[in-house]
Amino acid sequence: MYNLMLAQTETYEPGPADVAVGIGGTLVYLVLLVVLIAAMWKIFAKAGKPGWASIVPIYNIIVLLEIVGRPVWWIVMLFIPFVNFVFVFLLAVDLAKSFGKGIGFALGLIFISPVFYPILGFGSAQYQGPAAATA
Repeated sequence: MYNLMLAQTETYEPGPADVAVGIGGTLVYLVLLVVLIAAMWKIFAKAGKPGWASIVPIYNIIVLLEIVGRPVWWIVMLFIPFVNFVFVFLLAVDLAKSFGKGIGFALGLIFISPVFYPILGFGSAQYQGPAAATA
C-alpha cells in the first residue's frame, strides 16, 4: 500500500500562465515600491529633511518622529507587538496634521497607504511644522 501511494504522487510544473502571473505580480510590486519610496522621499524633502533618509532603515523612523514632533524614544514603542499599532496610528495622525490634513486623511494613510502617501508627497500639501509639538 505504501509503495502504491508513492507511485501516484505527481509533481507540479508551472505553465506559461503561472509564470506570467508571477512576473506580472512581481513587476506590479516593484512599481508600487518605487512609487512609495519616491513619495516618502518627497515627504521628507517637503519637511526640510534629507530625502535619502527615507530609505535608511531605523533612521527613517527617527527622522519621521522628528518631522511630526514626537520624541525619539517612541521608536522603542514601535517595536513592541500590538502596542506598535497604537503608535503607528498616532504617527499617521501627526503626519497628516503636520501637512495640514485632517483625521480622514490620516485614516487614508493608515488603511490605503499606496494611495495616500503619494498624494501627500506629490500633492500640494505644505509642511506646517511638527503637529505633536503644538499639541
